[in-house]
Amino acid sequence: MALRGLFKKLTFIVGGFCFFPALYAESALNMPRGVTPVSRDIFDLHMLIFWVCVVIGIIVFAIMLYAIIFHRKSRGYKAAKFHDHITVELAWVIVPFIILVLMAIPASKVLIKMNDTNHTDQTVKITGYQWKWRYDYLKEDIGFFSNLSTPQAQIQGKEPKGPYYLLEVDKPLVLPIKQKIRLLVTSNDVIHSWWVPQLGVKRDAVPGFIHESWVYIDEPGIYRGQCTELCGINHGFMPVVVEALTQADYDKWITGHKQQAQQAQPDKTWTKEELMTLGEKSYGTYCAVCHQVNGEGMGDIYPALKKSKIALGPIKKHIDLVLHGVQGTAMQGFIDQLTDDELAAIITFERNAWGNDTGDAVQPSDIRKLRKGDES
Repeated sequence: MALRGLFKKLTFIVGGFCFFPALYAESALNMPRGVTPVSRDIFDLHMLIFWVCVVIGIIVFAIMLYAIIFHRKSRGYKAAKFHDHITVELAWVIVPFIILVLMAIPASKVLIKMNDTNHTDQTVKITGYQWKWRYDYLKEDIGFFSNLSTPQAQIQGKEPKGPYYLLEVDKPLVLPIKQKIRLLVTSNDVIHSWWVPQLGVKRDAVPGFIHESWVYIDEPGIYRGQCTELCGINHGFMPVVVEALTQADYDKWITGHKQQAQQAQPDKTWTKEELMTLGEKSYGTYCAVCHQVNGEGMGDIYPALKKSKIALGPIKKHIDLVLHGVQGTAMQGFIDQLTDDELAAIITFERNAWGNDTGDAVQPSDIRKLRKGDES
């Protein structure tokens, strides 16, 4: 019964490949056709090479099966004895060479098109961090970090997993449709890889190097991907989400993002309750994946913050560690990644959560003072 079910499934897949192109484009066993010209070219090239391989396989195995069945020893056939055959040797060198050249022509055209970043409408710089992405719109002077937003309760198995488990972020990369967008991909620490299958883009993010790519999205929608380079223990927690909008909606998003930045209150004095609320949320986004929601850490690599010397020690030392990290360890510095409000809230939360109860309330102004002191 199991073999019969497998045969039916294979028959359905093969039949779909042969007679229903839309079926094999959507099949989970195949690559997506995508929503950009490059992704469609890649898909068409992939299917062309696939069918070339299928035809070659059929021919080769047909000859083998014919020889095995009709020239077997039980029928009285004897193997021929010869040392060389110039015609056959030339054939199996020239024919594969011609096939490879014919396949190389469309492949080269697609490769050249993939790397043509001329005549773009705008540029977005993508920087990989352990373990998040930063997007900078060079034309609009806008930048932000994109972090995994899957709740820790789902990651720890305390809640049912959502439909986009580990493929959802707090701030997606927002792009307009019908525009050629140049992508500059690099890294702040280790090698990452930015990959969105439906956009036909996969670029390694290498520290000290900038790799180029581009997208021209035809349809509004949300397209998901992830880091495809083993970049550390939390490699699987580094998704990519791209939201494609019409030009009108994109302009509204740009305006709203700039207005939100202008409405920030740099001199606000926060209450301890406000700091704890923001701190718990920010800690869950930036810190919990390493130090755990309960602050108990993971061994020596990610030490516990609960009842730790750092969380219970001098405030200045605690702030300095969060700002600059610890050289030679997995603790990175957040001085260029988080706002003064977020840093103050996280440190306040760490000093008062899990029974630490120091009573301290770190203000954004305390963070700014240390920043200025670092620059002097």
